[in-house]
Amino acid sequence: MKSCISTYSYFKLYQTGEFTHIDAINKTKELGCEGVEFVLDDNPPKANPRDFALELTEHAKKIGLETPIYTTNANFFVPEPEKEVERVCKHIDIAAECGIPLLRHDAAWGYYEGYNGIKNYRKVIEHIAPYISRVADYAASKGITTCTENHGRLLQDSERMTELFLTVDNPNYRFLCDVGNFGGVDENNITACSKLFDLIVHVHAKDNFTRSGMSYNPGRGFNLSRGGNYRRGTIFGHGDVATFQILNAIRNSGYNGFVSLEFEGMEETIEAVTIGTENLQRMIKDIEGK
Repeated sequence: MKSCISTYSYFKLYQTGEFTHIDAINKTKELGCEGVEFVLDDNPPKANPRDFALELTEHAKKIGLETPIYTTNANFFVPEPEKEVERVCKHIDIAAECGIPLLRHDAAWGYYEGYNGIKNYRKVIEHIAPYISRVADYAASKGITTCTENHGRLLQDSERMTELFLTVDNPNYRFLCDVGNFGGVDENNITACSKLFDLIVHVHAKDNFTRSGMSYNPGRGFNLSRGGNYRRGTIFGHGDVATFQILNAIRNSGYNGFVSLEFEGMEETIEAVTIGTENLQRMIKDIEGK
């Protein structure tokens, strides 16, 4: 497996103006990674999404980094999903022009305002599956594979995600496995991840602290899981997620691609990303027996 960092990991520094995406790419190279993951939306900090993505891709290539995946948002459970298909396909065009082989998009975030149907995840899957499949078909025509990761609460559980992939039933639509996200819906991360090993096309390395909902609220930084437990993002390798066990199991399942560090904790960003990357690279080295 190869180490990678998601540009999302530096989000707090963009907000304060201390860092640009170019700085993030340079730092990723400095930390000895082999790739960088771009997280881009419709409102880049400058220029337009296409020009910005091309600028980042060219810079990454210039300093010797691969760009294995282009990550953007999406929500197909909306009154006009056709417009969302069109919007996501524009990002596929950008990824294709940049030579990026994989695009991650979201599936659905919740029930839209004005929805009067039965509020059940199966109804959501039935609604969005045809549109996701159309996006996957379009991506295939451009030489790109699409994927969705385990987040968003509504379709985050391993059972619900499995049903999503079975319903979409498109060989070009696969799973981005975030090793820590299943805790957001109170699932055991290793058990949940193992149910979807055969569909993995990319991995996010993330860690969290978890405290029982029976305990007193730990305070700032912690959020509630869907079932009422407390969770806080932290430095990869410092938290309660069985990070090494999960990565080792993923590798044993046959996956041998990139693993992107995704930091979203409250610790100081550069130190957290540096320590997390060191931990990720040590784990990969041990897993690969090098």
